[in-house]
Amino acid sequence: MLYVPASRPDMIEKAAASEADGVCIDLEDAVAVDEKPASRANVVRAFRSLDFGRKIKAFRINGLDTPFAYRDLIEVVEAAGDRIDVVMMPKAHLPQDVRFVCMLLTQIEHAKGFERQIGLEVQIESAKGFVWLREIAEASPRIQALIFGPGDYSATMQMPVANIGEFDENDRIYPGHRWHAVMHAVVATARAYGLRAIDGPYAGYKDTAGLEQASRIARVMGFDGKQCIHPSQIPVVHRIFSPSAEEVAHARAVVDAYDEAAKAGRGAIGRDGKMIDYANIRMARALLKKVDGAR
Repeated sequence: MLYVPASRPDMIEKAAASEADGVCIDLEDAVAVDEKPASRANVVRAFRSLDFGRKIKAFRINGLDTPFAYRDLIEVVEAAGDRIDVVMMPKAHLPQDVRFVCMLLTQIEHAKGFERQIGLEVQIESAKGFVWLREIAEASPRIQALIFGPGDYSATMQMPVANIGEFDENDRIYPGHRWHAVMHAVVATARAYGLRAIDGPYAGYKDTAGLEQASRIARVMGFDGKQCIHPSQIPVVHRIFSPSAEEVAHARAVVDAYDEAAKAGRGAIGRDGKMIDYANIRMARALLKKVDGAR
């Protein structure tokens, strides 16, 4: 998912033509306060006139604790709701926050006669959001993804951090991963409710090694993808979150071997000196489902 400021039409055009799997036009953090109202028209214009191909088309509203959020929804969705796949909601602290946004979306959809329901992606980026994760995830069937927001989360937790999503000297002090608990909770909750789990952005867009490390950590923790703030980050994220040819071949071989054993009435089998049981098969089939579903 590539973020792009709603105040920059030129950058939105480039994002629409990028290799990202989704584009999120941002009305929140990427836009100065005095530019927010006027930038809504840029979002509408982009969704109505640009070709995004097969990308997920999303826009991020401002937080519900600001005077901008309700107008973001009304002005953009009324004018371009039939072209929007997803609304991204920042700073979801409580389930009632989600229900408010969904109720307003439902009223707009009914008033405008939209036939397709707009999805919702929810950002978990506060202590409250972490504590209420399960209730947030089940607050509405509109929710399609849970997204970890490391910057604001660190602020609410009073964690010293230099830049969003980056590791610094503080990570060498703490014997572990400071965001492990919330990241694991986001993935576990997403899996429990059939949602996508997306890791937040990495601010150092020129730091390829750091982006690779952060992406690899997110992938091994089970995240489906990562947000990007610059087009140059997209190839790195694609490479790391896409299963390698070797991984896919191994998964297919494991499933085939297990299926043959099952026909013979056997459960656990051995392959390459390692035991394979149904837990291995579930992991292999989950990987193949992602690969086959992306085609």
